[in-house]
Amino acid sequence: MNDDPACSIERSLQILGERWSLLVLREIFADKHKFAEIQSSLGIASNLLSARLKLLVEAGVLCTQAYQEPGSRPRQSYHLTQAGRDLWVVLAALQQWGDHHRPRPSGPSALRRTRSTGQPVHIGFLDEDGHEVPGTDVVMLSDTAART
Repeated sequence: MNDDPACSIERSLQILGERWSLLVLREIFADKHKFAEIQSSLGIASNLLSARLKLLVEAGVLCTQAYQEPGSRPRQSYHLTQAGRDLWVVLAALQQWGDHHRPRPSGPSALRRTRSTGQPVHIGFLDEDGHEVPGTDVVMLSDTAART
């Protein structure tokens, strides 16, 4: 018998619902792949970071790669899998929400721009033709309602 929740949001939160998980991913997206780099940047206790990294690896969000610095023991660095790279839009959506609903007096900590043109971008809903759809026009249907 499968005990996984039917709701994909709930299943996602089993992996990503703890604050440190998303912050660890933010650091890895910022090219910090070593345990010490992530720990130093976040100020997180090593036992918490170990637990978060282990969960993200087991869930297939991260993978490890062995490395060894001269004179040190072998260690693991952490890298995004495709599942991890697909979370980029989730982190960007959280940032966009925070910029709008919890703004800092000094302004956003980062701006979302295209690499090619430098134009601002925002996160939104797109239809299958790539046209933006207002959030007020989007509804989430239950599994059974979507099939009828």
